[in-house]
Amino acid sequence: MPSGQYKWGAVLVACLAIFIIVLDTSAMNVAITTLVVELNTTLSTIQSIIALYALIIASFMLLGSKLQDILGRKKTFLVGLIIYACGTSIATLSINAGMLMIGWAILEGVGAALMFPATTTLVGASYEGEDKVTAFGIWGGIAAMGAAIGPIIGGIFTTYFTWRLVFAFELIFVALILIFKDYLTESEPTLKWKDLDILGAIISTVSLVLIVMGILLLSKPRNWEYVPVLLVSGSILFVVFLWWQRRRLNQGLEPLSDVSLFRNRLFGLGTINSIIQQIPLAGFLFIIPVFLQQITKLNAFDTGLTLLPASISILMFSILGARFSTILDSKHIMMIGFLISALGTFLLGGVFNLNTQMMDIIPSTIVFGVGIGLLLSQLTNLTMSAVRSEQETDASSLLNSFKNLGYSLGTALIGVLLLIGIFNGLTTGIEATGQTGNMTTQEIRDSLFEYVEKMQTGPPPQISPQIQPYATEIVDLSISSAMRQTFNVLSLILLLGFILSIFLPRKSKLG
Repeated sequence: MPSGQYKWGAVLVACLAIFIIVLDTSAMNVAITTLVVELNTTLSTIQSIIALYALIIASFMLLGSKLQDILGRKKTFLVGLIIYACGTSIATLSINAGMLMIGWAILEGVGAALMFPATTTLVGASYEGEDKVTAFGIWGGIAAMGAAIGPIIGGIFTTYFTWRLVFAFELIFVALILIFKDYLTESEPTLKWKDLDILGAIISTVSLVLIVMGILLLSKPRNWEYVPVLLVSGSILFVVFLWWQRRRLNQGLEPLSDVSLFRNRLFGLGTINSIIQQIPLAGFLFIIPVFLQQITKLNAFDTGLTLLPASISILMFSILGARFSTILDSKHIMMIGFLISALGTFLLGGVFNLNTQMMDIIPSTIVFGVGIGLLLSQLTNLTMSAVRSEQETDASSLLNSFKNLGYSLGTALIGVLLLIGIFNGLTTGIEATGQTGNMTTQEIRDSLFEYVEKMQTGPPPQISPQIQPYATEIVDLSISSAMRQTFNVLSLILLLGFILSIFLPRKSKLG
């Protein structure tokens, strides 16, 4: 246990690490248009990179947790940090989307997957009693703060300097962590390399990648024939992964994770609800900037400013929600949180049109933020209360892995729903004009959709002169309509979370 002037050294290092991990996605979401232009890519490609970052973390987190038992928690953390630093450096210097994907999504994702579980065990092993409670409170607060201020940091750098500084800024934190690394204590390895379930890690990673890829391919109708194959294959492989883990448990071998935890109703439902909570949050943070930058023509800073009230309300009510649990059961707070966030998305669905401005959006985003904050204040603690102390490491890894999967699914699924809505809206808008000229409706639609994919930047779409005067209005109307439809879907997803929460046991009945 640390003492004296070094007492809070371990939590300082853990906070620096968690800050840059959560900062990445929230900061870069506001830079979508700039990324599309500077890297000469498309909206769906940037969507894939954001989704892949969370997916890689989800896929490798179980492996990262198990590596602590083989290498030791400090060494695992530092290996992850070096991989993360390499990824950040590549992302900073990216000249195309492929380079950004390798640096940000893949290398940073793997590094974060090794670092994230280690931050919790390093803090847990460094403090006792009230100090441990305080340390985890600080750790959680910094994580929430990183997510909250990410859009503003990303907006400032992108608008007034360059988006590359977001990644370069993280390298400063990497350097600070290396300076303070001696504050961390090493753990004794309890497993050998032969105990590592490599096959399980491969199966789980491939299964999740196939599922998310299947969802992402839905954005382009020409790829739909591959979607069922990917989704079914991924789902089958995931079932195989669960079977394989149970088989290793029954044989007395070390599993990648103790999937028997899902037999516990509270842990299983809590994990599902965590996924459900992450899907709308990820979708919200992805599609709101798309609308603001395509329709209202806001820059990255103003986009971040629009998201700030929601971020603040999430942060505030994630703190206040913990206090509410002294007067209300956690189950009921979660039910209220799902209802309030569903109300927020429902209200948001009604504000999108050609004249929508940032002040029209902010009130409903605050309502959404209040609900999400209440959920965040309860979900982890309630879910983890279902497990015994010796199961906490496995349970935490599983829960955090599925949270990141939820975020990846949210970016993929909600982004795809928006793009499909836009695609269909373009067809309706073109047919309504009756002015296709010498081009078919499909040719005009494809050209306009490509323009949307470029965030309405660059040269105008190549369409017949007869429909050119209507082009901007058709595009903007299709985006507005798709936003309304997508937020209605978000409301239904959150209501599903409310229904599932009904089946959670009350805290007073936990035994």
